[in-house]
Order: sequence, then structure tokens, then C-alpha cells
Amino acid sequence: MDITGYKIRPSKHFVLSWMKKWNYDIESLKSALNNAYKIDKVGKGKYEVYVRASSKSRKLILIKDEEYKEIVIITGAEGK
Repeated sequence: MDITGYKIRPSKHFVLSWMKKWNYDIESLKSALNNAYKIDKVGKGKYEVYVRASSKSRKLILIKDEEYKEIVIITGAEGK
């Protein structure tokens, strides 16, 4: 996913739950989005992005807004 020129804005829910649990900051979110192994477009601007972290996979649900050049991360999930 090409995120150059986009501002990353995590939701309050994502910051207080998943970002805190995974010990992520904005830079690690950028690198996770750049290194995603699977990206599914599930709506007009909504994406599910799958990332590998150590032995687990993580899913980020986000909205990519072309007009404002912004990526809003809604929530996350963790798998095996």
C-alpha cells in the first residue's frame, strides 16, 4: 500500500487498546503498512491490512481518504 504523502491518524479506540498492547507508535504503524503481506479492499475506501509480527498475524482495519490524504486506523485484531 502506497502511503507516501498520507497522514496516519489512529482512532482513540485503537490507541487505547491495540496500539498500547502492541507497543506501536506512528513510525511502527507506517512500517507495518509498508510491510503488509495482504491487503483486502472491503469497501469504497475501507481496507483490511494483514501484517506479520514475530509469530503472530495482526489485522488493521483502516480507511484511506484520498481527498484529505489521510489514513484513519479504526481498529485491530490479533491472530495465531
